[in-house]
Parts: sequence; structure tokens; C-alpha cells
Amino acid sequence: MTGRIGFEDVALATVNVIREAEVCLPPDVIASIEHAYERETSEIARAQLAAILKNIELSKIRSVPMCQDTGIMVFFVEIGRSFILDFDLEGAIVEGVRRATVQVPLRPNAVSPLSRQNSGDNTGLGLPDINYSFVEGNKLSITVAPKGAGSENMSALRMFNPTEIPKIREFVLETVLKAGGMPCPPIVVGVGIGGSFDKAARLAKQALLIDMSTMDPQELELLKDINALGIGTMGMGGCTTALAVHIKQAYCHTASLPVAVNIQCWANRHAKVILER
Repeated sequence: MTGRIGFEDVALATVNVIREAEVCLPPDVIASIEHAYERETSEIARAQLAAILKNIELSKIRSVPMCQDTGIMVFFVEIGRSFILDFDLEGAIVEGVRRATVQVPLRPNAVSPLSRQNSGDNTGLGLPDINYSFVEGNKLSITVAPKGAGSENMSALRMFNPTEIPKIREFVLETVLKAGGMPCPPIVVGVGIGGSFDKAARLAKQALLIDMSTMDPQELELLKDINALGIGTMGMGGCTTALAVHIKQAYCHTASLPVAVNIQCWANRHAKVILER
């Protein structure tokens, strides 16, 4: 998109990027699921993976969300330092979420934490969850990552003693094992190490956005250990409990070692739109 960017442009772009995330999985995610299907030896697991691939195909053909849990909207927004921001950016994104709830459509998932009253439009105090960062250039980049509760509820965070670095692997495996079939495996595992209590959790969530075909030796070894647990597709056994593992790190306090594990289901939904003045 070119020209002067304003409130309505961002609201419309937000609707469109949410629709894309809900309806079409990124190519690297689809490729990982296809690879899992090809290498699977369990007939039960292969049948489940075939159903997942068919689900993905039909969702795109019919332009409907691939899961009934359309999630809460998590945004990562990059603002170019030369981008002219003379309108309510957050208000435009919130308005886009309201419109997307009707137009995509999305299941209304946003509720007050204690009264459980539903806002009806996926917005409310603190939602959507919008994370801002500044980058070079004159572009505005909006990435949305809808997050369902089935996988989010199985995530975990622990504050380790700095001497307990060897226990990180055990913690990740323990979290996945405890989750079992609840997060609709095969899952994607994001691990955040360092930062602060809340920073570690954010790192783990951002790790889910990394291209699933790019894993370093440490991540590949952890993936191998997770798949050896035998949980398998939809918790029914087989070779593939997880499709990918990604780790993001940040410096932390000398007396602290926060570690977070954010689990995502097979529908690792996210999409990006870039607006340029």
C-alpha cells in the first residue's frame, strides 16, 4: 500500500490480515505438516494428519476460519522511524478487530477475567494484545497471531536459579508431556529464555513466528526429544508430537533465569501486512 496512511487504511488492513491468518496457514507451516504426514508410520496418526491437511485445504477454498476457536488477537507492530503517525494507530487496530469479528467472522472470545462477561467483539481491557517496536524506514508492519486457549492453557513459565541451566530441557519436556493431547498436536513449541518474568513469556510467543524450516542443532535435538515422548498427533501416538521448536533469548538479571514455554497447536496461525507511505 502506498500514499498517505490513515486510520481507515489501518482498520481495513487489520481486517484483511486477520482474515488471512484465520483462513490460510503460512507455507512453512503447511510444509511441516506435509512432511510429518510423509514420515509418519502410525496409520491412526496418518489419518489424523490427512484430516488436518484436508481441513487446511477446505478452509482456504471456502474462505472460512480453520478452527472454531479463532483465538484472541495478538499483534506485533513495527513502526518505521520515518513513518508519519498522525492518527490513533491503536484505535484503528482495535476497530479492525471489531469489524473482523463480524466480517471474517470470529468467535467472540474476549471476556472479563473475573465476571466472565463477553464483550462480543473480541476487544476489551487489554485486548487486543498489541506489542510495538520501532525500526528503520517509513513502513508500518502489522503481524497478527491469533492464539487459541487449548494451546495457551498448556503453556508454562518458571523462574529458575541461575545454577539450574541443565534443568531447562527437562522443564520443556515436562511441559509438553503434561500437555499431552490437549493442545491438538502436532504442536509448535516456543521457548523464551532470559529477560524478566514477562519478557520470557513474550520471547516464547515471538518464537512461534520463526520460519519452521529453520532450526539450529540445539532446537533440532530438543525436537527429537519431544517427539520421542510418543504423544503423537492428537495424542494418539506416532512419530510427530511437535513440528518445530524455536528458542529466543534475552539478557537477564545476574540472580535470575526466567524460562517460558509457549505451546501452539498445529494451526500455527499468523500473517503480516506492510503499509508504506
